[in-house]
Amino acid sequence: MPIKKGDIVTRNSYNNDTLFKVINMKGNICYLKGIDVRLYADSEIEDLKKTTEEDRQNLKMDFPEEKNDDVFDRSEYFYLPGKILHIDGDKEYLQRCLEYYKKHSVFAIGKKLNEIEIPLKIRDLLEECKPDIVIITGHDAYYKKKGKIEDIHNYKNTENFIKAVKECRKYEKSHEKLVIIAGACQSNYEELIKAGANFASSPKRINIHCLDPAIIATAIALTERNKEIDLLSLLEQTKYGKDGMGGIICNGLMYVGYPR
Repeated sequence: MPIKKGDIVTRNSYNNDTLFKVINMKGNICYLKGIDVRLYADSEIEDLKKTTEEDRQNLKMDFPEEKNDDVFDRSEYFYLPGKILHIDGDKEYLQRCLEYYKKHSVFAIGKKLNEIEIPLKIRDLLEECKPDIVIITGHDAYYKKKGKIEDIHNYKNTENFIKAVKECRKYEKSHEKLVIIAGACQSNYEELIKAGANFASSPKRINIHCLDPAIIATAIALTERNKEIDLLSLLEQTKYGKDGMGGIICNGLMYVGYPR
């Protein structure tokens, strides 16, 4: 069967290890977008394999069950999870994250903005939504051929993410009052943390799963305000653990009230 736009494929030269959607075709070149991983790529059509339903199930990225030792006593207490503002450069990934929040009964507002727009519009969104947690993500990449890994100009969108984080910190200086989760595939982790993010990608400059920022945000939103998160356990809940995401220890952002 010929490959066409919209097909789900894998790349033979990468051992068919990642699912992509064909989003455009020009001549012999197919332009691809990761199904689970926040990644754009291109490939010659001869290198692509059209997947079957069995292939897609075998390559589907599953996560371990969320580690949550607390059992809510819903007969006596009520719970107010932290509020999330999720800003994403990718509409499809944003929708998947919003579905994840809904599944876990966490209130989240989603906004799709091109990465270059985020620093310009984030202050207004913060003042409008007044979140406890803000996610700044989309697409990024480290261009090794351009130069040193430390130089933010050698990344696709890290500089935009850094500017957005700094705008957030102008709005709220405290890492405890506003938790910031920033970055995407291969982002400059160190500079995002220095700019004021609580959590960021990517310590080993690898790709991250589209749900990784949402997993961290949800865990913090559902942890009580007087309880410190288990940082190592939380990072292990993301697809690639400490290689893909890192951050600082902080308290949860959920209020608990009584009586119900």
